[in-house]
Amino acid sequence: MIPIYNSRGKTVGWIDGNVIIDRENRCRAFIDGRNIFSCGGRHLGEFENGFFWDRDGHAVAFIEGAHGGPLTPITEIPPIPPIPPIPPIPPIPPIPPIPPIHSSSWSRIDFERYLSQRSKLHRH
Repeated sequence: MIPIYNSRGKTVGWIDGNVIIDRENRCRAFIDGRNIFSCGGRHLGEFENGFFWDRDGHAVAFIEGAHGGPLTPITEIPPIPPIPPIPPIPPIPPIPPIPPIHSSSWSRIDFERYLSQRSKLHRH
């Protein structure tokens, strides 16, 4: 499993294949190509160049080796990953929106809020 870090270098989850697992060992989202969808099929953003991008084009989290976004912090030594749960069947993803241009700044939302999105984010 690949650790996912937030803008402060703290471990916020893992990638297991195309499944995103949170710190509570729950399947939260799926990666489909470069798009990220919730388990319910909502488009959450993108995963590109090792960064998780919100729908406004700001980085929310990253994996080691991420490039083409904001400066990444020194990361903590990640905890031992959990035994991954059996993931739900991935939803049939809707057609994703046109992606925004990625910025070199961090998003105002944290990774938990990113995964919990229910509707379109407000633009700042």
